[in-house]
Amino acid sequence: MEQQQVTTPPLLKNWLSTLGPGIITAALVFGPSKMTITSKMGADYGFSLLWVVLIAICFMTVFTNMAARIGIAREESLLTLIRTKFGKPTAIIIGIGIFLVTTCFQSGNATGVSISISEATGTNPQIWIIVFNVIGILLLFFRSFYALLEKLMLVLIILMLFAFLSTAVMIETPVVDFFSGFVPCIPASSIGLIIAFTASCFSIVGAFYQSYLVQSRRKLSTDQQTVQRQLMGSRIGIIILGVMSAAVMVCAANTLHPQGIKLSSAAEMGKALQPLLGTYASHLFFVGLFGASFSSLIGNAVLGGSLLGDTFGYGNNLNHPKVKLFISLVMIFGSIIALIFGKLPLELIVFAQSVTIFLVPFIGIIMVLIANDKALMGSLKNKSLTQVWAVLGVMLLIVLAISNFYNLIK
Repeated sequence: MEQQQVTTPPLLKNWLSTLGPGIITAALVFGPSKMTITSKMGADYGFSLLWVVLIAICFMTVFTNMAARIGIAREESLLTLIRTKFGKPTAIIIGIGIFLVTTCFQSGNATGVSISISEATGTNPQIWIIVFNVIGILLLFFRSFYALLEKLMLVLIILMLFAFLSTAVMIETPVVDFFSGFVPCIPASSIGLIIAFTASCFSIVGAFYQSYLVQSRRKLSTDQQTVQRQLMGSRIGIIILGVMSAAVMVCAANTLHPQGIKLSSAAEMGKALQPLLGTYASHLFFVGLFGASFSSLIGNAVLGGSLLGDTFGYGNNLNHPKVKLFISLVMIFGSIIALIFGKLPLELIVFAQSVTIFLVPFIGIIMVLIANDKALMGSLKNKSLTQVWAVLGVMLLIVLAISNFYNLIK
């Protein structure tokens, strides 16, 4: 009797391969700091700031889509295009700047991973910082690292979606209050959280890296994927990012806001859910925290390390020894900071923000100029409507930079 071979249905296989780059970007952006900010927005202001999620996701979609089109249109990497069009110093400033920022914030990802395990098991968090950074570095030595990264991020995204959506569904959300949250309003003393969330969700660095992810996926493909499928995958990834952000805010708005509970970390949300939904809900939230933290731990290191490799002419191939070294350095420095200080020190936050203040609007402007270049982009050049949204996005980045600068000097 002939055995039948079980294969993945072509439609499902194509759908999963299309999601790859967008999923990695969503997992990269949705880290523990994002969870903390989003939880605090829901705990402090209920549903009233849901509109901020929608706006940030719209701009993130525009710039992620733009970066994806650059990756599809050109064989050269985005930093190579920048080096050719604007000169070597511009590419070096962007590459080194992104590496420094990702290294500074890697500590938060390492701490988030350790909290999610230690709080749930009652163990020492420092052990888990070491364990999961070692695991992260070992993953670099798997063959076809990009394909492995896609699968890992997909699993972690599913974990996060399950944890957050299950918790949100378990609570009865007032429908009227939920939809009224999409009507723009600025509650008293909320401007700081609005700025923090928008700056973290509208991640121009994450959007920038999308061009690299699309090119890596294209190189791995055995068949020629269409432009529309690539762009759709990028959009779906950012939509998932928005759904996760909204789910966390809904959980906090339903459980913490009515009780007047104030948060200082995302881990406290898991504790706060225990009296209302029991141990199951608390542990479910820690599953989501782990997914968010470990996906950002890997994605953030890969982003910073691979772009530094491209900056110094080693390319962005994740299997290149020098690129692996740079990725490992991000993880090692981040774990050392987490072990020494227990959290991201204020001095490094100030340093990272100082770099970001000038770097992010600069990157946004450079991306728009490249995507508007007919000679480089051909038929994938920005359309008129995209140009309008892109200009508005750059203006928003400048406003955020000015706000951050004001907060640093006051």
